[in-house]
Amino acid sequence: MIQSNYQSTLRVFSGNANRPLAEAVALALGIRLGDCEVSKFTDGEIQVNTRESVRGCDCFIIQSTSTPVNDHLMELLIMIDAFKRASAGRITAVMPYFGYARQDRKARARDPISAKLVADLLTRAGADRVLTMDLHADQIQGFFDIPVDHLQGAGSLATYFKKKMKKEGHGKLSENFVVVSPDAGSGGRARKFSQKLGEVPIAIVDKRRPKAGVSEVMNIIGDVEGKTCLILDDLADTAGTLCNAATALVEKGKAKEVYAAATHGVLSGDAIKNLTASPIKELALTDTILIPEHKLTDKIKLLTVSHIFAEAIERIYEELPVSTLFN
Repeated sequence: MIQSNYQSTLRVFSGNANRPLAEAVALALGIRLGDCEVSKFTDGEIQVNTRESVRGCDCFIIQSTSTPVNDHLMELLIMIDAFKRASAGRITAVMPYFGYARQDRKARARDPISAKLVADLLTRAGADRVLTMDLHADQIQGFFDIPVDHLQGAGSLATYFKKKMKKEGHGKLSENFVVVSPDAGSGGRARKFSQKLGEVPIAIVDKRRPKAGVSEVMNIIGDVEGKTCLILDDLADTAGTLCNAATALVEKGKAKEVYAAATHGVLSGDAIKNLTASPIKELALTDTILIPEHKLTDKIKLLTVSHIFAEAIERIYEELPVSTLFN
């Protein structure tokens, strides 16, 4: 734990995206959250007012670029610029959820690669380092010309489900439990997660996307009949992918029951309606994104990753390896 005294050069600040997570991280570090107000002028322009010195300090700005994405991204960029001009020693953009990560390649002619643009903006604004969790595509790390520490939320999710399945008497997980990838591209993530649970079997949902935001299940690769299934994804947006996969697992695969887990709870559009109508018994999410109270239904279980980010920040500050936290 960082010693909380006037000599410490560690500073943790928060934008408006997810202040409760930032407060939990600061508490875990044993320091107070930095005194910085982020507000708007009457015309909508963002104003940053830092009420303490950051000269020579190691500043960590905790800000997920979640809804409203552009407002939160601009807040982060302006905070970075403000600290840079105030002679901060080092600035780390802590982005538990990295917005625009799904625009990581040219899927069609004349498409932008917006994830690369955001990486350039952060670097140009003055960020010296980025700390994030579960990027939609690992290659986004290569979009940056500064160090990127890419944490994983799977550890917290795996620990939760191991305890849950044991408590509910599911017996040996390798015989009664299946980790399901919602698409072929997430097979590697499912394999790593299955190893954390003790080498449980995996299955893959073969789907197609007739248009953006819409998915259709074609086949299920793997044996799920009579078993408890856990669908694992990096994020839950409209939850259409998760819900369609759950329906297919029950109706086509004859699965006994279905759970779901994702690191980022975007939960936009009809997500809550889709989850309520789906056969998913429970959706476990981490708190990388601040979820409004009215969206926290009985089907959603929220897990904190504040301790992971706190340890990562402490290791970066102390110039210790962060690689031990990647898994």
